[in-house]
This record gives sequence, C-alpha cells and structure tokens, in this order.
Amino acid sequence: MPLAAFPKCYLGQLMDGEMNLEEWFDVAADIDVDGVEFYWGITPADDLGELDRLRSAATDRGLSIPMMCYSPDFTHPDPEVRREEVEQEKRAIEATARLGGGYCRVLSGQRRPDVSREEGLTWVSNCIDELLLHAADYEVTLILENHYKDDYWNHPEFAQQMDVFLELLDRIDESPWFGVNYDPSNAIIAGDDPIELLDAVKERVVTMHASDRYLEGGTVEDLREIEAEGGEGYADILQHGVVGEGMIDYDAVFSLLDEAEFDGWISIEDGYDAEKGKEHLDRSARFLREKMAEHGLS
Repeated sequence: MPLAAFPKCYLGQLMDGEMNLEEWFDVAADIDVDGVEFYWGITPADDLGELDRLRSAATDRGLSIPMMCYSPDFTHPDPEVRREEVEQEKRAIEATARLGGGYCRVLSGQRRPDVSREEGLTWVSNCIDELLLHAADYEVTLILENHYKDDYWNHPEFAQQMDVFLELLDRIDESPWFGVNYDPSNAIIAGDDPIELLDAVKERVVTMHASDRYLEGGTVEDLREIEAEGGEGYADILQHGVVGEGMIDYDAVFSLLDEAEFDGWISIEDGYDAEKGKEHLDRSARFLREKMAEHGLS
C-alpha cells in the first residue's frame, strides 16, 4: 500500500517562500514514503511548464504526487460565489492531473449559521455532481473528506458531524470518480467515534489522511466555545501530533481497512513544528509501515 506525506508542518514556510517545493521533496525523499500530497495554496496552477517541472523533480527523487489538498466552499448563500467555487475546483482537478495525481479533495464548505441543513446539503451535492463529469474527463477521483476546518475559514466544516457527512454521502451517486478521504482524528474533533464512522463508510474509502490529535491547554468543551465565536483558522488548543502517539486506535482503523480490502493511498498529516518536522514525519512513517504490515496492508 502506498504511503505519502503532506507538508503540514512546513506549510507556513512554503507559503512564505522560505522553503521551496524541491526542498520539501528532498525531505520527503529521506523518509519512507512513496509520494507527496500537494496543497493548492502552493500549486502554480496556471504555469503548466512549472507543473511539469515539479512532477519531474518529484519523480527524480523517487516520489509521485498522488493527491491534491483543496478546500472548496459550496455553502455560500450567493449562487454566483458557489459557481466560482465549482470553477476553481475544476482548476484543481486539472492541476492534479498535470502533476500525475489521481485524487483531488472536495469538501462541503463552511457551517454558516444562516444556512440550513437542507440548503447546505442541496447546494453541496449539486456542486459535486456537476464536478464528477469534469473529474472523469481528467481521470481524477474526487475525495470527500470528513473535515474539521480549513486554515483560512471562519467556521468549521458544514458536514463535520457524522450524521451530516453520511447524509451528504448518500446524496451523491456511487461513481468510479468519487470516494471518501477518511481522516480519523477529524472524527474525534467532531465529537464522533472514528471507528464507527469508518465502519459506516469503509466501502467508499479510497484514500486516507493518517493523522493524530491532542488538545493542549484546553478541553473539547473549550474547543466548542472557540468554534462558536468564529474566527479564521484552527483553535490554538487543537494540535496535530505524531501519528500513533495521540488519540487514534490505529489497530482498529487498519483492521477495518483490511476488511474492506482497501488498497489506496495513505497520506501522513503531521503537526505544525517545522523544526521537528522531518523527525516527526519519519516517526509517523515508521509507525504506519509497521501497522500496515501487521494488518496485511503493506
């Protein structure tokens, strides 16, 4: 089973230009992964030559670029804004294909207080249904993640809670160009059981974010109060950690994935500390390789 890494801990440096993508590739090439997951905010989408060069640079280091981390917002009340969000997701699909990737993330959008559950479900499912034709044209699978909150959003994910996520999933027809990107730690932050969620969606999981979480200086109740206040980004008390050293039972996760005969990409989503980034990614990769082997997923 292929293992990728997402540069969570280096995003600030990559966004600011303190680190370039080839330097990130060099880090990834020194740990036991097969590929790197891209982030839309650092993707030169309009420069096809640069996309080709980056694909070659990754290949030269023995890496592929299987996944694109993109964050559309399909719950905006203005239909023109939703239309623009669909068009931007199409650009992300095209860039994913150009980089040699096969999976592009899709989300629901922000949980705005003035948008009802039915409105949100209708808008999001309509947007995703429209995108499936474009995804098929580029042979890229759209992956719906049980997400928490984009770094640049003011509100958490509309489909954050399991019941809303499952209802949204049920509204989208099964397609070879659509599946679930399962993130176990996001379920915990939503107040759900990550194993119960995985059991409910395991037949539609095509990729996974291997993440682990812990709360630092606060409780889940504190997190809910912070969310209610709104504001851009994640709450300070919510931290990503080394995979296998947090709150997730990875034996249970991999047992269910094995049961479902999962054979897709797993992408490491590690913490925020760039100074310890490579060390933590390496520990996460070694833990995951061991667990994958134990459960017959290597």
